[in-house]
Amino acid sequence: MNCRYFPAILCLLMSAAVCVAQAPAPPVSYSSISELNQLLGGLQQTSEAIQGDLAHFRVEKWKTDSGTKRQTEGDVESLQRNLQSALPGMLNDLKNSPESTPLTFKVYRNLDALYDVMSSVVESAGAFGSKDEFQSLNKDLGSLEESRRAFAGRMDKIASAKETEISQLRAALQTARAELPPKKTVVDDTQPGTTKKPTKRKKPPTVPKPQESQATPSGATQAPQH
Repeated sequence: MNCRYFPAILCLLMSAAVCVAQAPAPPVSYSSISELNQLLGGLQQTSEAIQGDLAHFRVEKWKTDSGTKRQTEGDVESLQRNLQSALPGMLNDLKNSPESTPLTFKVYRNLDALYDVMSSVVESAGAFGSKDEFQSLNKDLGSLEESRRAFAGRMDKIASAKETEISQLRAALQTARAELPPKKTVVDDTQPGTTKKPTKRKKPPTVPKPQESQATPSGATQAPQH
């Protein structure tokens, strides 16, 4: 027993799902691009300010133990390496995909790590560095915090927009399913590749008729045999 139309209906359903899933994404709005450019511009200025201030950082002149100096120098090198190499590549990728949730989160996570390391450096500068070093780096830390919060807000907007888009795709898929023709079941008992032979009707058995007995009329005399 086969359902002849089931494969065709399944194919239509899968095609509808693929078409909905592969529908072109709506173009990025001007306001979204403008917002991103503003965030990137502010972050670029902050990055340049931090690198300039770290270049004039003189940890070796601090009056503290060598362990604290080595720790702070390692943090400074880590910040410089990130700001010069890692962050620019992330921002460039984000420019090419302005509303990419993974890329936006990647930048935010990197800013979060930079903020933690920068906080440690500022704290050490306030304890052992000069007043100018502390004030300049503390100002940079505030700017970095503003960029981090701004990217957190943008990430929330993009996530909400993606959720709305997914809901619309689900609704479109349900509509496509509703428009499919009803499923019909057809019974086919024939084996594939063979032809069903016509069934011959059997003739009923022939019942022999009873033989008629030749009765001798009553009163008649059989002729004698010679």
